[in-house]
Amino acid sequence: MLTDRVNTLSESITIAITTLAQELKAQGKDILSFSAGEPDFNTPKVINDAAIAAINEGFTKYTAVDGIVELRQAIANKLKKDNNLTYAPNQIITSNGAKHSLFNLFSATIQKGDEVIIPAPYWVTYPELVKYCGGDVVEIETSDETSFKITPEQLSAAITSKTKILVLTTPSNPTGSIYSKDELIALGKVLEGTDIIVASDEMYEKLTFDGTFTSCAAVSEDMFKRTVTINGLSKSVAMTGWRFGYMAAHDTELIKATKKLQSQSTSNINTITQKAAIAGLDGSADADIEMMRLEFIKRRDEAYELINKIDGLSVVKPDGAFYLFVNIKEVSSDSLAFSKDLLDKKLVAVVPGIAFGSEGYFRMSFATDIGTIRTGISRIAEFVKECRK
Repeated sequence: MLTDRVNTLSESITIAITTLAQELKAQGKDILSFSAGEPDFNTPKVINDAAIAAINEGFTKYTAVDGIVELRQAIANKLKKDNNLTYAPNQIITSNGAKHSLFNLFSATIQKGDEVIIPAPYWVTYPELVKYCGGDVVEIETSDETSFKITPEQLSAAITSKTKILVLTTPSNPTGSIYSKDELIALGKVLEGTDIIVASDEMYEKLTFDGTFTSCAAVSEDMFKRTVTINGLSKSVAMTGWRFGYMAAHDTELIKATKKLQSQSTSNINTITQKAAIAGLDGSADADIEMMRLEFIKRRDEAYELINKIDGLSVVKPDGAFYLFVNIKEVSSDSLAFSKDLLDKKLVAVVPGIAFGSEGYFRMSFATDIGTIRTGISRIAEFVKECRK
């Protein structure tokens, strides 16, 4: 009864573990969950106020499929100010989160047999969407030794005549690694002379801790023309439930194609979210963003030190996002079993590395209070000690 394409999809392990942790907590168990990629801060008041004003003003009707002009102009202004990227409103489309933007992009560009290069570890949704759209996933493995970043040589070796898209995530979920400008330039040179699209997921752009963030599209004219920049406000201003994402591309025909697809699926995104998002983009929430970023740095530094004190575990210090991608290879070769046992025995929820295409690791979010982080890592230390007896 079900289609082959839907049967190819796997359930998101991150969502599954988060849901299980919530169920166990509802049963009265003392669960400490580090599985969800969600800030524990409230959405800034200035954004909430903009939403309330929109409701009171009756801004509750249909809008253009790609979003109101004021919102797309606010995105264009943000991209120019923060990223030195020049886009017109007709080169931008808003969608129900970055996941929706990726679905639209892949649906509009991938045909059966097309190859999509995805560095591993990767966000769990990338390969699933590629497979759903009929494409073939080509993984490039990375490790702690390379700070989980691909090299130009690896990229060159992965490219074939069937390569349609390269997915880059910077800062990375799950590792927190960030590609430098020079690294992006080097990858871009490999792509010159090809028609390969770069899908650049920059959702964690505002949550950078060390070094300078550079947008993929900003490193050269060639990269600008081939890059589709995908971003949103879920992480930077704690708007996960508002469902706001956007896509910007030099190719207006690609934007028109995704707009046509969205017109027949969801149409415009929530109108209240559109008004609220403007306040999240125009600088009104910058003080809130900085407050959250500084707090995440404190949490990262302490979590990083505590994990590296545990015999058998190690972790590369993330430059951005709010995750630690912890190496457990000295303790276990099965990250799923490790994570299940940790939840069962110590009531701590983390996500196994295999969900991100990299065995021998687990991802833990430090988007929670410092007390929970300390208690949780203490339980992890006890668990690892018991495993190594």
